[in-house]
Amino acid sequence: MVALIGVPWDGGASFERGAAAGPAAIRRRLHSSAGNGHAESGREVLAQLVDCGDVELPSDEQAALAAIQVAAEQAAEHGPVLALGGDHSVSLPLLRAAAARQGPLHVLHVDAHPDLYPELDGRRYSNASPFARAFEEGLLASLVQLGIRADTPPQAAMARRWGVVQHGPDAVGGFDPTTLRAPLYVSIDVDGFDPAFAPGVSHPEAGGLAPREVIRLLQRLPQPWVGADLVEVVPGRDAAGITVGLAAKLVKELLDAQRRFDPA
Repeated sequence: MVALIGVPWDGGASFERGAAAGPAAIRRRLHSSAGNGHAESGREVLAQLVDCGDVELPSDEQAALAAIQVAAEQAAEHGPVLALGGDHSVSLPLLRAAAARQGPLHVLHVDAHPDLYPELDGRRYSNASPFARAFEEGLLASLVQLGIRADTPPQAAMARRWGVVQHGPDAVGGFDPTTLRAPLYVSIDVDGFDPAFAPGVSHPEAGGLAPREVIRLLQRLPQPWVGADLVEVVPGRDAAGITVGLAAKLVKELLDAQRRFDPA
């Protein structure tokens, strides 16, 4: 089984808010009669979900991050945790919870942005910095980033410091996901996709990934993941529901990546 939690937090947004509405929108699409509960493999996957609901979050940033970690730790009693964000700042407490159980994590990260700022505009816990904090706290054994196309000198310096492996959109096809090691954590920011496929985001960056590239990677993961998050869906910028539909598709393929190793 996989534990699902919603994390309706966008207090870490460094630009436009609205990602707090993401979990509800993705859930609606997952259970809509417009689709079904099967992944591309033909396996039924939604039945393996234990939906633990949304985390109740206070307005204070540090208190909210602490509440997310506690909720993830509790949900993990049911199985690996798949979290629906929310902005990308929610990944830090989720990584804290997963690493407390599994030890330092090997993270596969899909994004347009490295999210490695030492700080941005005086903030250390925004959606621009979760992986910088995760390295500093010893939560990560390695970080592989795919789709990066909005790097900056401060983030590039952090990537060199921590040995981060980055692949821009043109290089993703040469990445072999079977080289990923356990314990594996997957973090998908939907702005890693080209805005043609994911317009409902706060930080659209042209020239991004196609859904098929990421789905193919998920279908080739070499072992089950121990935790995952899907973040930065902003329904208010997604008039046609394209981004929410993609997010629901990715949820099913993430679940199928688990089901391959436990087909019962």
